[in-house]
Amino acid sequence: MADSVIRVLLVDDHQVVRRGLRTFLEVQGDIEVVGEAADGAEGVARAQELRPDVILMDVKMPGTDGIAALQLLRDAQNPARVLIVTSFTEQRTVVPALRAGAAGYVYKDVDPVALADAIRSVHAGHVLLQPEVAGALLAQDHGTSGTGRATTLTDREREVLGLIADGRSNREIARALVLSEKTVKTHVSNILMKLDLADRTQAALWAVRNGIGG
Repeated sequence: MADSVIRVLLVDDHQVVRRGLRTFLEVQGDIEVVGEAADGAEGVARAQELRPDVILMDVKMPGTDGIAALQLLRDAQNPARVLIVTSFTEQRTVVPALRAGAAGYVYKDVDPVALADAIRSVHAGHVLLQPEVAGALLAQDHGTSGTGRATTLTDREREVLGLIADGRSNREIARALVLSEKTVKTHVSNILMKLDLADRTQAALWAVRNGIGG
């Protein structure tokens, strides 16, 4: 049972926000808050120390903000999935955050049950993109990479890419295509290499932009 618990780190400069998040999450049987941080730099340090599964991170913080923290986590090759906490009006900062490696985002006024579901979803390997932010990302990306690179993908890789765009985890892709998870991971790695993409979020956006899945 312990192996199924999702370990979460809270990174937000407002103590009242962290307290509220902790209060709710601690009553979830499958989620454990393992630590807190008041800014991005502290969040990165705590993430390296605690090795959480999911980091719930604010974007706008004094000193090292959420985007800079994401870049530091990537440089450190920290495997934690980062869920950005933001408001609807912060779309301009959400887009760079997703580009920096965030697995998705939720609004600060998110329903508590939806927040818990979002944590479970990104932990399972899904990418959470609201339509308006996905649209903004696609608009910024138009013309930056053509469909020509899709021709380098095998038929199986295109199938895997389509399922990534549908938000499927490696386990779900393996089940759908009757493959082992190890084989799926290899396909995902090959897709990222061939398309010169950094992560699953970029792969999902590339696929939607080029008419594959989504």
